[in-house]
Amino acid sequence: MATYRTSAPRSRQRGLSFIGLVFFLLVAVSIGYVATKSVPILLEWQAIDKAVKKAANEGNTVAEVRASFDRAGAIDDIASISGKDLEVTKQNEKVVVSYEYTREIPLAGPAYLLYRFAGSSSAK
Repeated sequence: MATYRTSAPRSRQRGLSFIGLVFFLLVAVSIGYVATKSVPILLEWQAIDKAVKKAANEGNTVAEVRASFDRAGAIDDIASISGKDLEVTKQNEKVVVSYEYTREIPLAGPAYLLYRFAGSSSAK
């Protein structure tokens, strides 16, 4: 009785093709581009939120609140809004400062990424 040796079936190659690699790199670069443009905008939003809460605690009148925000804006290099863009009200004898603004990131051609920010000093 003759014994036959059968070789194991060849398994398909596994891995990333060149086109797959190019696609992966394109996606990674796109995400990196959006992230590098978004991080400064988000850091500015944090500075605005902090300055709004500080201005609400320091000021008793609309002029005082706006001046306090403008001082903090000069220190933190806030360019998106100024004191005149703030809405200052009183609720239960407490000063409440609200803001709302948008920022755009140009992506390619007519495509933009739009950020809309809104907040208030009364938000916890």
